[in-house]
Amino acid sequence: MMEDRLKLKKATYHLWTFTISKLISSFGAQIYSFAVSFYILQLTGSATSFAANLICNILPRTLAAPFAGYLTDKYSRKIIAITSQAATTLAIAGLLTVTVTSGLSLAAVYTTSCILSLTSMFSGVAFTSSITGLVDKERIQKAMSLNQMSISFAAIASPAVGGLLYGAVSMPVFLITYMSASIIAILLESTMNFTLFANRKVEVKGEAKESMWQSMKAGIQYLKQNSLIVTIIWMALLINFLFGAYEVGYSFILIEKLKMASRNFGFTQGAFAIGMLVLSVYFSVRKEVKFPFRLAKRAFIGMGIIMGGAALPILISMSGTAVFVYYLVIMFTLGTMIITVNTPIQVMLQKQIEDDFKGRVFSIVETMAMALMPLGMVLYGFLYDVFPAQWILLLSASLFVAVTLILARPSVVRRAHPELSEEKSVSGEVARNF
Repeated sequence: MMEDRLKLKKATYHLWTFTISKLISSFGAQIYSFAVSFYILQLTGSATSFAANLICNILPRTLAAPFAGYLTDKYSRKIIAITSQAATTLAIAGLLTVTVTSGLSLAAVYTTSCILSLTSMFSGVAFTSSITGLVDKERIQKAMSLNQMSISFAAIASPAVGGLLYGAVSMPVFLITYMSASIIAILLESTMNFTLFANRKVEVKGEAKESMWQSMKAGIQYLKQNSLIVTIIWMALLINFLFGAYEVGYSFILIEKLKMASRNFGFTQGAFAIGMLVLSVYFSVRKEVKFPFRLAKRAFIGMGIIMGGAALPILISMSGTAVFVYYLVIMFTLGTMIITVNTPIQVMLQKQIEDDFKGRVFSIVETMAMALMPLGMVLYGFLYDVFPAQWILLLSASLFVAVTLILARPSVVRRAHPELSEEKSVSGEVARNF
């Protein structure tokens, strides 16, 4: 009993240390991203150069994710997380050195973006795979919610701080801020026990007994045995691709079509992060969701409706104030929908996937979720230049809802939650008795 109490006390420490570490590192990363985005646009004035940096942030992590999954399952997750954070610090230190000695350049920024993309992905997979080792099962939802809260809070605060600092201080100050945040995150992570509640059958001794290819095949084979996870992967692939219509179209419609002021546009972006934060707080204090897949299906349908609704101010005439308020509500609601999908599904996956396969499975989920995003951004960028924005959004939203209804059809929901069939049988029996 004494040992159990000590473990629960350590789990509480992990819960808050993990949250603070994520908050600090996310805040540093967001500040850096803000500064670099402004630098690229001011230096080149080119959307292509800006898009190239986005691709540097997405493509490396998509390609390397399967390898990260293999390493995470075969070696110490704590070492991988800390090494990744240390590599982040060194990459920023390298960029700082280049900036001070020879001046900042696009080549240096792109190279650093590629490195940071890789390190954040390795760190993310290691941490995601370790949640059930860091905290007890009863607090997995709270851990996932607090993690999302830290990211959302950083997303809200960092643009404001970045806006105040940019132009007032030099680029090296931004880089030193990020380095300092990264070092603090390393110190916090080094105090955590990643195997406190772990249930791994494979001993981690620093030596892999099977080849990388055999390990990846074993991960894919494990996935094939769980049809629900395969369904979630297909939904992530197709829905993220179709959601590109909103990601590209939202800025295009507000800035180019509706001529919204930059300050108001910034407020709508902030509303999205606030929506995510509010729902993260809600999930951190409520009991665990009973039917996560069914809830995620409903939230996806809600996202599809929001996508289509974003076209409304183009279709009907609205005042500038009404447009601003409308998109504030749209973005806030979208933020809540995304958390309603992500948190319950992540908790469900944490509980269903065996510890020895978590790294490979989560890396495959991440790879598939991001695989078509670059293509979606390029395709929708072209479509918005050729066709009316409202019809692209409405058609994509319809496909979004259709994909959700097909892949998460009632039979799949019942397979995910067999208790639903039992509840219906009991309610039917009660109805017959009356």
